[in-house]
Amino acid sequence: MGSKWRKAKLALGLNLCVYLPKTLEDSSPSSLDSAERLSDAALLSPANWAMGSSRPTTPTPSSHGLKLSRSGSKSSKTCSICLTKMKQGGGHALFTAECSHSFHFHCITSNVKHGNQICPVCRAKWKEIPVQGPNLDPPPGRAAIGPVGWSQNDALVTMVRRLPPPRRDLSRRHIVPLYQAHEPGVFNDDESLDHQPVFDERSSCNKNGTGENFCRTIEIKTFPEVSAVPKSSSSDNFTVLVHLKAATSVTRQNPSRNQSSLPQFSQTHRAPVDLVTVLDISGSMAGTKLALLKRAMGFVIQNLGSNDRLSVIAFSSTARRLFPLRRMTDTGRQQALQAVNSLVANGGTNIAEGLRKGGKVLEDRRGKNPVASIILLSDGQDTYTVSVSGANQPQPNYQLLLPLSIHGGDNTGFQIPVHAFGFGADHDASSMHSISEISGGTFSFIETEAVIQDAFAQCIGGLLSVVVQELQVAVECVNTSLFLGSLKAGSYPSRVMADGRRGFIDVGDMYADEERDFLVSVNVPAESSSNLTSLIKVRCIYKDPLTKEMATIESGEVKIERPEVAGQALVSIEVDRQRNRLQAAEAMAQARAAAELGDLAGAVSTLENCRRVLSETVSAKSNDRLCVALDAELKEMQERMASRHVYEASGRAYILSGLSSHSWQRATARGDSTDGSSLVQAYQTPSMVEMLTRSQAMLLGSPSAQRLVRPLCSQPKPR
Repeated sequence: MGSKWRKAKLALGLNLCVYLPKTLEDSSPSSLDSAERLSDAALLSPANWAMGSSRPTTPTPSSHGLKLSRSGSKSSKTCSICLTKMKQGGGHALFTAECSHSFHFHCITSNVKHGNQICPVCRAKWKEIPVQGPNLDPPPGRAAIGPVGWSQNDALVTMVRRLPPPRRDLSRRHIVPLYQAHEPGVFNDDESLDHQPVFDERSSCNKNGTGENFCRTIEIKTFPEVSAVPKSSSSDNFTVLVHLKAATSVTRQNPSRNQSSLPQFSQTHRAPVDLVTVLDISGSMAGTKLALLKRAMGFVIQNLGSNDRLSVIAFSSTARRLFPLRRMTDTGRQQALQAVNSLVANGGTNIAEGLRKGGKVLEDRRGKNPVASIILLSDGQDTYTVSVSGANQPQPNYQLLLPLSIHGGDNTGFQIPVHAFGFGADHDASSMHSISEISGGTFSFIETEAVIQDAFAQCIGGLLSVVVQELQVAVECVNTSLFLGSLKAGSYPSRVMADGRRGFIDVGDMYADEERDFLVSVNVPAESSSNLTSLIKVRCIYKDPLTKEMATIESGEVKIERPEVAGQALVSIEVDRQRNRLQAAEAMAQARAAAELGDLAGAVSTLENCRRVLSETVSAKSNDRLCVALDAELKEMQERMASRHVYEASGRAYILSGLSSHSWQRATARGDSTDGSSLVQAYQTPSMVEMLTRSQAMLLGSPSAQRLVRPLCSQPKPR
């Protein structure tokens, strides 16, 4: 067989750079078998990456290029461009790039013919690209000989053109080795920060009366449920809506430009991020799942800025840090892509160990970027730390999955938010939702493989636009006869002081253009003399992540009129809308509790009753878009409770991702349905939309982009 390959090379021309793969006669069967049978722990071990043929990293320049088909091989892959099988001996030449991704030769040459030097799967920059020549004519005097199984109808001369090496990053004094022989006991080897000077040019900044700089990063609005209450009337549960909106700080790009060439997010006017991705590479992730995860991680890597730092934890039966926190410069991105592309799926699912190591990376770091977060993706159930309970058994303690460095214990609240992504029908949605709730992150349900990248894009679109940190909302009664009843804040920690006159809501971080709505109830006493009653005032205390300075903003007093005669009270549509949102979320939680006990009929009835009540509200009768979207979401949940099988496969995860979105008022990926997309739109920010648009451009109009981006961008935000 080896002589046939040499003849094929001669037939194609001696001056062409063609890769001749090793034949079976040249390879030791035992070495091949041992390489294929490496466990996940061995594949993650840098010690094994130095062992010659068993190294699973990106091929070296001498071991990649055009792979000519062999009729004796039974291997089969899928071309990532045309999505059809690449079967050896199928009549087409194959090309494997140095990043290890393979394509039909005619597909990839068409993709790179305009000078594109980036892998369409992982976005790695190639040093060598395939090109094609005009003919396949044999040299004079020779018979036409083609490789076995290569159709002569493919009139291509296959060549590989070497690209110039990338310029060295002179800003770095040394390059940390991508893989270290042993993990250190303390993860304090993070790359040093290199922040550029901050020039804050937000349009909301101006001079206050004393001549000092004053930035209105938060806008506060208040809405009483009605504008007037008769003097003789009183109320024990009068509602005031507190509406917050964060300022815009991310530079927008020209939408008319080619999306594939969009520049990075503004690095000067946003807070840099320390991001740790904790990725499931258990055996169930093998094949298409892992390939799409690598592509999604490639998107994340390419869209982080040079001041952002990334570390990747891969876990299966064990967990390993692929590399320490590293700035995403050109060199950092290239090394991160190589590390991600080296991943191989095998073994069990140890979520707790992955989170422990991810939390340790952020806990031990020497320098700290202003924003820190963890992204967790898993398609299975933790088989090492907690056991999933049955329908009539107590709920397992999912807090065991999180180290103290993430949730900080019962008294200190969350420290590092974990944005969890449950993947497919077999993941443990209850544990993933609990992880996100305990840590202060969100839970997204990825029902279809193709939407992984879009879900990640939406998440990092928010993380790369944080404008407010450590936000605390203080509510204080103005009138001495008033007392606070309750603070309805979803999952945000809230408390009313013992005197009943002050309350606080801990909001934490807010993304650019993000909004928060909280309902405050107070008692309104009867009024004897005044024509106005002052109710409450609101104060926001927060930290600017760029300047590290604390700031305070106060609202005016909320007042209502007190006429002598009762007139027709006009209910605030803003207050009614948020009441509907909270009522729908409460119905979802009740339905989920009933379904977990096996009462699917009762769960469906709860959702149906909520839909009926919402339909009679003022906002529903005025065709408010948020109310319409809530009804569509509740209906979708009813359909996902059609049977026990349907509920366990998708219903539970769909409800939990909806609850996460409502409780944090933050966009999450939700199943594979567009029915509730306008609801997600209510929490989606322009930064998220922009990042989703980038993902859509990269995926070239794939179905996943159509599901997430187009419905979300087609309508204005309901307000």
